[in-house]
Amino acid sequence: MKAATLTILCLTALTAQAHASSPDAWANYDKAVLASCTKASGLKDAKPVGNAAQFDDRVGYTALLLQGQYPQKHMKGAQGTELCLYKKNNKTAYVTEWDSIRPTGKAN
Repeated sequence: MKAATLTILCLTALTAQAHASSPDAWANYDKAVLASCTKASGLKDAKPVGNAAQFDDRVGYTALLLQGQYPQKHMKGAQGTELCLYKKNNKTAYVTEWDSIRPTGKAN
């Protein structure tokens, strides 16, 4: 009986792992990251730049670059870039300005 119980537990664990990495699960996770990062962003009409960077589970973060417009009146609608770090274990987004990632002008 112990072997049967162990087998069932192992199969259950494998099934849970397979489900967690299904395309639907990843799509839902990506939507959650985007929603959380967009909400935390101070940018107007924030949109992702490229795809999110998935860090190893030991790190526990997903990184997403956002671009949009600064909402402050004195910024006069200037384009802005923010880096969002989404903490997987507590589903929290942290953003910081990262305009320095954009090129400032044409290279010679």
